[in-house]
Amino acid sequence: MIEIRGLRKRFAIHNPKAAAEQQTEPDPRQRGRFFHSVESVHLTCGPGEVVGLVGPNGAGKTTTLRLLSGVLKPDEGTILIDGEDLHGSGEQVRRKIGFISATTSLYERLSVEENLLYFARLYGLDKRDSLARVETLCEQLDLTQFRHRRLMDLSSGMKQRANIARAVIHRPSVIVFDEPTTGLDIMSTETVLNFIQAQRDEGRPVIFSTHHLEEVSLLCDRLSVIVQGHTRYDGPLEGFVGSRDTTEIRHQFMALCRSGQGNVAMEEANDCPDLA
Repeated sequence: MIEIRGLRKRFAIHNPKAAAEQQTEPDPRQRGRFFHSVESVHLTCGPGEVVGLVGPNGAGKTTTLRLLSGVLKPDEGTILIDGEDLHGSGEQVRRKIGFISATTSLYERLSVEENLLYFARLYGLDKRDSLARVETLCEQLDLTQFRHRRLMDLSSGMKQRANIARAVIHRPSVIVFDEPTTGLDIMSTETVLNFIQAQRDEGRPVIFSTHHLEEVSLLCDRLSVIVQGHTRYDGPLEGFVGSRDTTEIRHQFMALCRSGQGNVAMEEANDCPDLA
C-alpha cells in the first residue's frame, strides 16, 4: 500500500531572473528565489493496483516519484509504505521500493547477469536466491538469450529491461517506474507492460508515469493527474470519464490541464467527472 499526502518540494534557483526569461509562459510556481516543483500532491495505490501518473511536461511527476523513491526528501507531507513513514523509518522502508527512472543505469562493461548478481548481493540475497531471481527475471523480461552479453552491446530496449530487472531483484513490496516505456520499440514496450501486469497479478502496488494514454487505458486501475505541482484528480480510472476509451481520456485530460493553467485549486476525485 502506498499513501501520499500533502507533498511539497521546492528548489532554489541560482538566477531567478534568467530562469524567468527562459520560460515561454510564466510559471506561478517560480516565486522569488525558489521554484515550487510540487505544491500539493496526494495519491493512493493499494495492493494489486496499478496507478498511472500523468501530467504535462514539467508538472512535477518526476519530482513526485523521486520523493516516493526516497531519493529526495519532501519539505512537507507524508509518504507511507505499508503504513510506515518512508522518510521517518530509514533504510528498512526504502528497501521495500523497486524504483527505476530515466537516469537509472547499470555497469556497461558487465553482462546482464553480472549486473543483476551484483545488485542482488547489495540487497543481501544469498548466491542461490540471487541466481534464482536472475533466472526468473530474465524469463519474465525476455532477457534469457542476452543474459551473458555486456550492457554496452545491447539495444536501448534490452538495457531498459535489464534496468527493470535490477529494480525488482530484491522482491520489493511496491514498484515505482518513471516513464518505463519511453523510447522503446513495440516489442520492448509490450514486454514491459506485460511485466507490470504480472506484478499487479501478484498483488504488488505499481505506480508508473507515462505520456501514453493508451498504456493508462490498458493497464491502470487508478489515475492520478498532476498539473503545475498540484493533484487535480486521484481516483478510479473509470471515474475520470466513465470509461476506458483512450480518446475520451485524452479529451478529459486536455480539458483538465487547460483548466489547471493558472487555476491550481485541487479537485477531489468524486468532483472531477463534472469537469467534462
